[in-house]
Amino acid sequence: MIIGIDAGTSVVKSVAFTLDGEQIAAAARPNRYWRTDDGGVEQDMGETWADTAATLRELVEKLPGGASSVLAVAVTGQGDGTWLVDAAGDPVAPAWLWLDARTGPLASDLIDRDFYPAHYETTGTGINSCQQSLHLLHMKRHMPEVLARAATAMHCKDWLFFRLTGERASDPSEATFTFGDFRTRTYSDEVIEALGLAAERHLLPPVLDGVGESRHLTEAAASATGLLSGTPVVLGYVDVVCTGIGGGLLSPEGDAGCSILGSTGMHMRFVSEPDAVVLNPDRSGYVMLLPAGRAVAQIQSNMAATLNIDWMLDVAGGILRHEGVERGRDDFVKALDRHVLEAEPLSAIYHPYISEAGERGPFMDPLARAQFTGLHSQAGFYDMMRAVFEGLAFAARDCYSATGAIPREVRLSGGAARSAAMRRILASVIDRPVRTVGQAEAGAAGAAMIAAVQQGLHPDIEAAAEVWTTPRLSAATDPDPSVVAPYDTAFSLYRDIRAMLGPVWARLAAIKTGDTA
Repeated sequence: MIIGIDAGTSVVKSVAFTLDGEQIAAAARPNRYWRTDDGGVEQDMGETWADTAATLRELVEKLPGGASSVLAVAVTGQGDGTWLVDAAGDPVAPAWLWLDARTGPLASDLIDRDFYPAHYETTGTGINSCQQSLHLLHMKRHMPEVLARAATAMHCKDWLFFRLTGERASDPSEATFTFGDFRTRTYSDEVIEALGLAAERHLLPPVLDGVGESRHLTEAAASATGLLSGTPVVLGYVDVVCTGIGGGLLSPEGDAGCSILGSTGMHMRFVSEPDAVVLNPDRSGYVMLLPAGRAVAQIQSNMAATLNIDWMLDVAGGILRHEGVERGRDDFVKALDRHVLEAEPLSAIYHPYISEAGERGPFMDPLARAQFTGLHSQAGFYDMMRAVFEGLAFAARDCYSATGAIPREVRLSGGAARSAAMRRILASVIDRPVRTVGQAEAGAAGAAMIAAVQQGLHPDIEAAAEVWTTPRLSAATDPDPSVVAPYDTAFSLYRDIRAMLGPVWARLAAIKTGDTA
């Protein structure tokens, strides 16, 4: 067996796979995080490790062969954020998560600086408040005593890898999109200096590529997890990359895409080598390294995907609740697909910017907000819900367009992948077939695939994908030819509307804050 650990924002999971990618057992614990009065979002590092160790103990007990059947363990986890440890390896402070908003004004300031175009050209990644670079800058300015105690700045998966092996390291994907050069696949001193973090360079751990190297489980970690001391442990790439790998981003043709429609939306396009990367004029998105030669994933992410659907369902449930009728989201979901597919196409144009944090892909505007355009008196609830589904599909196309091209085919994962209506509407809006991959835990599977390559079971990650993901692809959901042309025209309108809305959002924000001078 190979165990993949995926420590997400809300849940940490340990999942056991056979050597050909079949999931046979899993264990999970909820993660707990809290918000601070100044916009911070923090997590207890010791608790995260304890929860991870608990999932491993529970998982080992479920395996027919116990700990002796485990060939290797691989770990991935939530991206961005800052997990500081001191020289002894103890946490300096609670972890700052990617949700932390304390650095929002700093991000806006840096984007306006002269160095930013060169920064984007080198990293391929737009600056935003999620990133460790901005967290360190904020601490340097406002919490220098915290940095003074720190010896290493880690991310979530790096922290867990350290607790499992005693090794301080980060993976190539996380290291380069924040502090590095995606062409050289390592840290860039020029980027670090331009950010104003040259004096903090020592906090960045060495880069360790899990495709080629592993470390061994320590005796202390073996005691905590129930695994055998000396078991190989592989540091996976960041969770977005691992989810893409486990979710079908790699294909023999090399031109697939992968969209994750969960609470947020991530849209990834496979790019075979750095020279083929298309950087957009809005300087948004990410370029993340893949464990596949010189290949990278170009990524654009929506702040809100299924959150828009949840909002609509909660509105309906709230109306019924006022009338004494209890209905939850699950009650509506049972019939949602049928009603949405029967509803009127393009009853309105919906922009799915429902997150209070605004939008970050393919444009960046913290004041962006959701809206319907073109509603009429005959539009019912399911007509509006279909508009929401269409809005998510338009947002996906918007994101793929910003990466340079819409892929030949898109593999879909996340909660919305279970919706036949979402698959059909997405396929029609992008005019490409859409498939799903039968890996329930794509992130853990992607990390385990990296371990499978490192252990010599496959010559490369592409060969591993042929065994782990290709056989688990669903039949294609093809575009509906009756709406492809109208959707193509409507997408142009979708883009035009959102291009005009920036001043509207700014004025609305000023009205809400009373700053109307």
